[in-house]
Amino acid sequence: MSLTLTKEDGTGKTDANSYADVADGNAYHDGHLYATAWTGATDAQKAVALVMASRLVDAEFQFNGTRTNAVQGMQWPRARCPEPDAIHVPLQVLLPIPSDFVRFDSVPKAVVQAACEMARELLIADRTAAPAGEGLKYYNNAGVQTGYDKTDRRPVLSRVAMVMLAKYGVPMSATSGMTKLQRV
Repeated sequence: MSLTLTKEDGTGKTDANSYADVADGNAYHDGHLYATAWTGATDAQKAVALVMASRLVDAEFQFNGTRTNAVQGMQWPRARCPEPDAIHVPLQVLLPIPSDFVRFDSVPKAVVQAACEMARELLIADRTAAPAGEGLKYYNNAGVQTGYDKTDRRPVLSRVAMVMLAKYGVPMSATSGMTKLQRV
């Protein structure tokens, strides 16, 4: 059975399973210096990678605001998620009035791009696999000792994807190296 990629378009689809489609991924990687893993993959592989990447984005990131509706398939669209790039100008100057929140019927470009970036990363390596030597501190084989540092683990989400998503929330993992800035 083949996968059917259903892109979330901001309407809160119940069957959505990706923030990007293959065309989005191709467009994103047109400007990517290290796109070989993406460009060498088939469209079917790209679709699977985008679905998996979107799952990981949803599982690994706590976005600001709330889901737009209870039955949507993914974390986006969201209501009352602050828009960090909103331009704050006196009301008399702007018509129509800008919002300090991401539109409740959209998926930010950064979320789409983060899914594309993670899809490429997943085509390179399984970032969800257990690390080598999991559960071991040292391993001896014929007098050769290998040591494992339990704190030295590659995060599931790449650093680039986390940076792209950081303006809309925080990673779920306390070991991500990122913290939420709260302005008062």
